[in-house]
Amino acid sequence: MQNKTRLELADYEAENLARLQKMFSRKWEFIFMQAEAQAKVDKKRDKLERKVLDSQERAFWDVHRPVPGCVNTTEMDIKKACRMNKPIKSAKVSVYPASGVIKHLKNRLERRVIKVSKAAESYINFFEQYQEYDAFLVTPEPSNPWISDSVDFWELEKQTKDIPARRVRRWAFSLKELLKDPAGREQFFKFLEKEFSAENLKFWDAVQELKQVHSRDIPVKVQEIWDLYLAPEAGEAVNIDSRSYETTKKNMEKPDRWAFEEAAAHLYQLMKSDSYTRYLRSEMYKEYLNGMKKKTSVKGIRSVISFSAKKDQSASSS
Repeated sequence: MQNKTRLELADYEAENLARLQKMFSRKWEFIFMQAEAQAKVDKKRDKLERKVLDSQERAFWDVHRPVPGCVNTTEMDIKKACRMNKPIKSAKVSVYPASGVIKHLKNRLERRVIKVSKAAESYINFFEQYQEYDAFLVTPEPSNPWISDSVDFWELEKQTKDIPARRVRRWAFSLKELLKDPAGREQFFKFLEKEFSAENLKFWDAVQELKQVHSRDIPVKVQEIWDLYLAPEAGEAVNIDSRSYETTKKNMEKPDRWAFEEAAAHLYQLMKSDSYTRYLRSEMYKEYLNGMKKKTSVKGIRSVISFSAKKDQSASSS
């Protein structure tokens, strides 16, 4: 009580001081001497500096040794503590008229969710990538069929057995471009056969064909695909995740042309992220691309000349 009155301590501060005296009873005289020396040094400072140091010390102890009943911010997040003590208000259900909801949804549709600069950059990259294949920007040989109404370009494509290098380069744009080209699909299928995963492409093709089947043949076709690729004893079983398998199995109760949509999407994403990227890095694709470049540089000019010569002969004979 003497310390409490003399030092102007609160009840909890006096209790803490008494506990410290008991803990450090043997060294208390030494601690007291150091405190007195520090107090003498503080007295030599000016009044303003002493107030600043006193405020800093009080703030330090308020944080690290808070008043009983207060939150210790060094052990608990103050914001979290406030949320815990704050009563939860029941959510008010607001009812809007139908016209207001429609207006709100229209405003959300018109709202831009992407920066114009990002959209413009993506468009520029797309057009730069496909610039070589635009007949209006790069004039094809021997003539532009979209301007001259001449089919020489298409006839030349049919007569040349070798695939142009520009067509092979397009396979690297996306898996969609690769599968859209019959020659690219054939090369990719050969690559998958080497990796023992050709059944993925077969299954995906079968699902795409299912969408074009007549409605009366759908149940039979669905059962054939299930027995061949997804049944427990399937001949060419594909590896899909459990979620897609359970969804497909449930769809088999009422088979339709979209029964395998989730499984096909899963395998397409698997081919896109795994098999397709490895195909582009493989020696098979690089050798095929380099071979087409050499053949195009040597035989391309000869084919154009021979095609134009045949055309002149046919014109003179007629």
